[in-house]
Amino acid sequence: MSEFRELYQEVILDHGKNPRNFREAAEGERTAYGHNPLCGDKIQVHVAMDHGVIENVAFHGQGCAISTASASMMTQTLKGKTLEAAETMFQSFHNLITGTGDPETDLAGLGKLAVFAGVREFPVRVKCATLAWHTFKAALTHSEEPASTE
Repeated sequence: MSEFRELYQEVILDHGKNPRNFREAAEGERTAYGHNPLCGDKIQVHVAMDHGVIENVAFHGQGCAISTASASMMTQTLKGKTLEAAETMFQSFHNLITGTGDPETDLAGLGKLAVFAGVREFPVRVKCATLAWHTFKAALTHSEEPASTE
């Protein structure tokens, strides 16, 4: 268990300090805003689609290390996925973080995102970890309202 916690901390720190795909929106990308008032995280997620496949996904904003790391890893994971595969990943990630669903099934398809399983030990941080994911879904639907983690 201590090895898992060390890996969790390493990944959070790495992606929190050096986020991948951190940039402003490019022309033609779908964009949505997200805000977690509990922690103060504010994020924009940008998605480029091509025939039902996520061609590119990026984010920018400010947030805690967990929020930033989650957004960073989300962008890496979702590139090249179909919308159906992205929805499945969203549900598995959400189940893992909130402690709902079947842990074995949810872990199986998440790859490196599985390190976030430790977040469920800190319920106040669940919204930090899921903000980017909810904002990603809002970008897909062209939502004008800020994404919510509720």
